[in-house]
Amino acid sequence: MVALKIVDSHSGEGENTHLFETVAMNLLTKGYSINPNALPQELSESLWVHLQNMPNANFDKAGVGRNKDFRLNNFVRNEEICWINGESDAGAAWLRWTSDLQTYLNRRLFLGLFSFESHFAHYAPGDFYKKHLDAFQGKSNRVLSLVVYLNPGWQPDDGGELAIDVKEGDDCTIKITPSFGTLVTFLSQEFPHEVLPAQRDRFSIAGWFRVNSSSEEKVDPPL
Repeated sequence: MVALKIVDSHSGEGENTHLFETVAMNLLTKGYSINPNALPQELSESLWVHLQNMPNANFDKAGVGRNKDFRLNNFVRNEEICWINGESDAGAAWLRWTSDLQTYLNRRLFLGLFSFESHFAHYAPGDFYKKHLDAFQGKSNRVLSLVVYLNPGWQPDDGGELAIDVKEGDDCTIKITPSFGTLVTFLSQEFPHEVLPAQRDRFSIAGWFRVNSSSEEKVDPPL
């Protein structure tokens, strides 16, 4: 379990201060935070427009593992992804926003977040991602997971919920409708979760804040 501590802070990140503080307090008390319609509207709409104008060729089938251990596994997941590198205006704005969140959480919770990576995800009807943890086996560099949904007009019977196991022992699963602008954060090593099949195309951003776990043998995260 990641140990979280809180410090007093009288400085924030402008208009995002209330949201960032809510996320910090939720992480401290529960380890996860669910905030419907929380991403700033201008940023949400910019990301949505950019996503709709992206060529299909920009997306690749998602797999499991990293680097030499990467492989496709349609039994586990079958969505398509496109990594966000900040080359577009929308992508750059997104990375600035997540950088502000990273700064705030480091100041409030001493998380030691060092870097951030994220990608667009497209789930076609019937696509899924079976239950998993976001931290790689034997690794501790992914500390905090973040998901934002970009689905205008999503209805509960459209499916595609994010299902998070929030309690060990007795079953306790929260299902989150992927509505436009909803922001979900949770400790990467603590909460098994899955994406349930949807009835229509489902779009999101998935991201991970990472700590610096470099050693003499390797640099991780890569520079």
